[in-house]
Amino acid sequence: MLQKIPLSFLRAFEAAGRTGSFRAAADELGLTPSAVSHAVRKLEDALGANLFERQPRAIALSSDGEVLLRHVELAFDELRRGLEIVSTRTPRLLRLHCAPSFAAQFLAPRLTLFLAAHRGIDVRLAAATDYARFSNDEFDADIIYGPRVPPGLLSIPLGPETVTALCAPGLAAQIRAPGDLLTQTLIHSDNKMIRWPDWFTANGLRAPPPHGLRFDRSFLAIGAAVDGLGVALESTLLARRELQSGRLVAPLRGIARDIDYVGHHFIYPKTKRSDSLVALFSAWLLAELAIAKHSEDTP
Repeated sequence: MLQKIPLSFLRAFEAAGRTGSFRAAADELGLTPSAVSHAVRKLEDALGANLFERQPRAIALSSDGEVLLRHVELAFDELRRGLEIVSTRTPRLLRLHCAPSFAAQFLAPRLTLFLAAHRGIDVRLAAATDYARFSNDEFDADIIYGPRVPPGLLSIPLGPETVTALCAPGLAAQIRAPGDLLTQTLIHSDNKMIRWPDWFTANGLRAPPPHGLRFDRSFLAIGAAVDGLGVALESTLLARRELQSGRLVAPLRGIARDIDYVGHHFIYPKTKRSDSLVALFSAWLLAELAIAKHSEDTP
């Protein structure tokens, strides 16, 4: 049976099934929608099965189509990995997407360690707040921020982070109790899961009216705190370098109540479950996070 089915038919079917559109599949493959539709119809004729339920303006996989798509996706993924492994022209490439602050503050400074430990692997890193769209096979994995993990993806929580008040050393002498923050300039991160009202409530205080500096990225808030512009409420994981260098201090650690939460997840498609690069990188990342957490907890 397989010898009678051109690979181009399977490529057209896989793209149409994954995107849910003959037009989107055509754009991806550099074909016309009619060519994609024709290839899928020829495949259906060869198999004697209807792979799509067709409507005037939409298509949907049939039950047979869903079964076939699962196997075809795995086959193409295995084929791609095999070509990458035996290719002598280019190194193996890991394509990562990442939340901007995690990329800037934690991941990018450590990538040299990963590359040094794993010769022959290249990493392409893109950072944006939007989650990666795996439907076009542009990325192998994503490090996301937030509580919502997209459906249909495998997820690895990247461990708890501690959120506490951070400031430049010059401000620390003015902050000896949680109530002292009521008179300080507060730096706000608008897109954070844990914000100043949460921290004040946890410490038995009424949060002051919103005032001070506002940013939409944690790395900007951390930078403003380093510059002495106010007090930021940020993750000690993301601010690790600044804390280690002494550019930031946590004046209320051990005095006020900090907030621990899981903010980041490593996600990837189920088709990447057996991808050796994804598994290798995720294991390395978890090890780096464990090292960072251990050093943070060790006096």
